[in-house]
Amino acid sequence: MKYSFIIPIYNRPDELDELLQSLTAQQYNDDFEVVVVDDGSPQPLEAICLRYPLMNISYYRKANTGPGDSRNYGMQRAKHDYFIILDSDCIVPPHYLATVDAYLQNHYVDCFGGADAANAQFTDIQKAINYAMTSLLTTGGIRGNKHRIQRFEPRSFNMGLSRQAFEATKGFKHIHPGEDPDLVIRLWGAGFQTAFIPNTYVYHKRRISWGKFRVQVNKFGQTRAILNYWHPHTRKLTFWFPTLFSIGFLVAITALFMGFSFFWWCYMGYFTIIYIDSALKNRSLVIGALTLWAVLLQFFSYGVGFLWATLKIFLVKKPVEVVFPKLFFEF
Repeated sequence: MKYSFIIPIYNRPDELDELLQSLTAQQYNDDFEVVVVDDGSPQPLEAICLRYPLMNISYYRKANTGPGDSRNYGMQRAKHDYFIILDSDCIVPPHYLATVDAYLQNHYVDCFGGADAANAQFTDIQKAINYAMTSLLTTGGIRGNKHRIQRFEPRSFNMGLSRQAFEATKGFKHIHPGEDPDLVIRLWGAGFQTAFIPNTYVYHKRRISWGKFRVQVNKFGQTRAILNYWHPHTRKLTFWFPTLFSIGFLVAITALFMGFSFFWWCYMGYFTIIYIDSALKNRSLVIGALTLWAVLLQFFSYGVGFLWATLKIFLVKKPVEVVFPKLFFEF
């Protein structure tokens, strides 16, 4: 098989440089292609690509239509028949492509996903957010680990897709975020299989502040409600966990002031486990403390977004593109 990396990017030249640099260090013994799709950055990013003349890079610049359409644009122009989609804020470890190829040669699947991880150069906040988004002790563990509790849904920061699967589904829709689980659901409906490939992690920097993280996760909750509306057969109780967790936490605080401390101490036990686990894995008491805030933001932001969007869809009775215009790009 031949592989084409698909990298949509908007206005982040330093990230693109880091990502391309990591791709030059791949331990894979065959050729591969890199397709960079500049999604209307204020300043063209072609100069970054020209720093790597020994790598097979195709650079395209187009109007801003969002990451989903940019990935489609890149896959339509890619030369090879298996696409590997990455976010621009990722760094790829040297063994990545060789590991992917070894797995697919023995267990072919039309769509795969891998985990995201933090490396030593990440800031404390990035490491705390990474823990919240990937740990089995939070809802992040559902998508980020082979020991998931539901069918694995690859995410587009680290996703492989065959040309056949892309052409059968027409790729990503214009929702964002949420375009990757929507694609996976449609892949399953078309008879394609997905898989988690162990050890195909990428270092996902997530260059965001606490405020941006809150907004991002809130949008994740809203788009999950939209996906439940589009694909009702995919609804699961687990999607309600952040909402129920948040309501329960407020109830526990109220009960504490009324003299009932049992529920409060249940939450404190959970947070203690989170703190110890994160502090040990990151070897930092500071990151352990920051993780508590990251987890609270994750649960409350997602839970509120999911509940609000679910109620709004039920009550407004209009197309979701009209109800949530900020979650859709125009192709």
